[in-house]
Amino acid sequence: MAGNTFGQLFRISTFGESHGVAIGVIIDGCPANLAIDIDFIQHELDKRRPGQSQITTQRKESDTVQILSGVFEGKTTGTPICLLIPNEDQRSADYSHIQDAYRPSHADYTYDAKYGHRDYRGGGRSSARETAARVAAGAIAKLLLAQAGIEIFAHVSAVGNIEAPGLGNESIALLTEQREATPVRCVDPATAKEMIASIEYILKEGDTLGGKISAIIRNCPAGLGEPVFDKIHAELGKAMLSINAVHGFEYGSGFDGTRMKGSEHNDAFVAASTEKAQTLTNFSGGIQGGITNGMEINFRVGFKPVATIMQAQASVNKTGEEVAVSGKGRHDPCVGIRATPIAEALLALVVMDHALRHRAQCGDVQTALPPIAAQYKS
Repeated sequence: MAGNTFGQLFRISTFGESHGVAIGVIIDGCPANLAIDIDFIQHELDKRRPGQSQITTQRKESDTVQILSGVFEGKTTGTPICLLIPNEDQRSADYSHIQDAYRPSHADYTYDAKYGHRDYRGGGRSSARETAARVAAGAIAKLLLAQAGIEIFAHVSAVGNIEAPGLGNESIALLTEQREATPVRCVDPATAKEMIASIEYILKEGDTLGGKISAIIRNCPAGLGEPVFDKIHAELGKAMLSINAVHGFEYGSGFDGTRMKGSEHNDAFVAASTEKAQTLTNFSGGIQGGITNGMEINFRVGFKPVATIMQAQASVNKTGEEVAVSGKGRHDPCVGIRATPIAEALLALVVMDHALRHRAQCGDVQTALPPIAAQYKS
């Protein structure tokens, strides 16, 4: 395979380029009789679409999704689902200056080194535009997971040196409301204001910032994940590291756990009123031995500063000559803002795939997914 397919039983393959006719995804393995809410899928895409605020890229794309196959009379048929998102606002001329030059910290050189040919228009296949297809697929996974009461949430927890307080025990509905109240998608209003001011300042400088996304999964049953190579945290890490500009992934205590003693870090089991085991602390991040333990899963994703900056930078061209390149066109000053729905989508895809794998292997009723009506909030 050429790296365009993700998942085993709930499997997606994305296609298309940033400045091509369209981008899209084929989903294979989606169970039949799932009620498809096209408005929900579009709602998820709207969270990621470009041009949504002054602190994101100004490319104007409606990201209107079309269902080409796999759905009949509003329900999935069990056959491959094809979702198509036409490109509407390509400005390929913005990239003519780097047709033969390599932008620092982009995929320009590596694509040439691998294929001997590249689509320089907006980065082609390496563009974050491709991730809209993942969000569309993830929306369908979310509809399935909602049937089991599994909740997924992500928000921007850091921009540059500005960090938000940790998440509390608020409901996902409340956290979502707080996140969507600000264009920077941080649940803490005071921190969000600081983040916006920092991004606005860096925009004037023609520069960019990095950041972090924090994500949680609630009500995930114990038992998901496979031993050795397909540990659930390894699958989550692979999914997150496949997102453009991601440079780091940690779950539970993460790197902070390296400074603790075993007696401090161990999650002691406590008596609970429910049948499932519970732990007093959650340094494991809801995962032990690569398998979910029923506690809240939490992790953080680190994004580098966006590589396209509106400043001249030294580089070389295909023939090895020294050149100067600078960004043109429309680009995000901080990628984390529009990456929150991408992280949620990939998170849903990983959990959905492992829920089906667990059911296939163990037949456990706790991960059965009975049909329910899709619901969402605007």
